[in-house]
Amino acid sequence: MHDPRLDAAVAYYGGQPKAEDVPQIKAALMLHYGGLDERVNAGIPAYEAALKAAGTKYELYVYEGANHAFNNDTSPARYNPAVAKLAWERTLRLFKEKLG
Repeated sequence: MHDPRLDAAVAYYGGQPKAEDVPQIKAALMLHYGGLDERVNAGIPAYEAALKAAGTKYELYVYEGANHAFNNDTSPARYNPAVAKLAWERTLRLFKEKLG
């Protein structure tokens, strides 16, 4: 968020920054969230509103039926191979587009 040289960034099911800090984001963002993660997802509406207000380029995906940490293959209770694969493919696409 604080490095204007950053061209692209991807967040997997992480907490959101404060709305007043969002205008500092200069990178294109890709945001992945598990649909069952009520605690983290509670912050999505305010974050998305701040991203739109700041004109930040972003893609936001909520994977219905997926838990927090859906990409963690060491946690059988949370790991969702299909969602993890799709999120990773999307991540690589963004990096290829933005980082060449």
